[in-house]
Amino acid sequence: MSIWGKIIGAGAGFAVGGPLGALIGGLAGHAVDVMRNQTAEQAEGQPPVDGTKSIAFTMGVIVLGAKMAKADGRVTPDEVAAFKEVFRVPADEMKNVGRIFNRARKDSGGFEPYARQLGGMFRENPAVLEELLDGLFHIARADGQVSTEEVSYLAAVSREFGLSETTWNRIREANMGPDQGDPYTILGVAHEAGEDEIKAAYRQLVRENHPDRLVAQGLPAEFVELANEKLATINQAYEKIRKARGF
Repeated sequence: MSIWGKIIGAGAGFAVGGPLGALIGGLAGHAVDVMRNQTAEQAEGQPPVDGTKSIAFTMGVIVLGAKMAKADGRVTPDEVAAFKEVFRVPADEMKNVGRIFNRARKDSGGFEPYARQLGGMFRENPAVLEELLDGLFHIARADGQVSTEEVSYLAAVSREFGLSETTWNRIREANMGPDQGDPYTILGVAHEAGEDEIKAAYRQLVRENHPDRLVAQGLPAEFVELANEKLATINQAYEKIRKARGF
């Protein structure tokens, strides 16, 4: 069963409680167990995935995406298409995902409680939170530009996640496009950093953002393409610096 089916499975609901759970409604206990046990298959030797975290991540994309739509007052067809393309929502699940999206968009509350809940769940796995922000950026720029309102909204989400300003700057630059982002900011190093520091920062980012590791930390398998894009951006930034500095 795909992650989308697990969210809607058994009629409705969400397994982790809190504001996200209140938005969707509860699931029977046995359904929660099924969700946890049916998460995407793991490679041999990989630790088991917490299915609840995978569901939380996916719900975060839907709910925070809906709140972002309210931030700039519109949802364009391109943004909807980007959501379907990158997150690979099966055609038979789109109606249910759309219902959740619309319910979240009409919810009179702010985005902050949802972002704080996700930040708490992934406090020990901040790279997964970065992937969630990358997903929201991907949706936002699908119409050719990311509005000022959307950037402000995503910066506020990052703060509610508990991410540092340095991390936010790195995420923002990485989503400016391969020819626009500052490669040093993408790697999280100063322009005057030495070769050893740059190489160490690059290797750490590659380790933290490896798709297999992210899936083990709660990234649903359906979102691996997004993780591969992030890794490619990190590699491109390092190559730019390496060639310019003559490593």
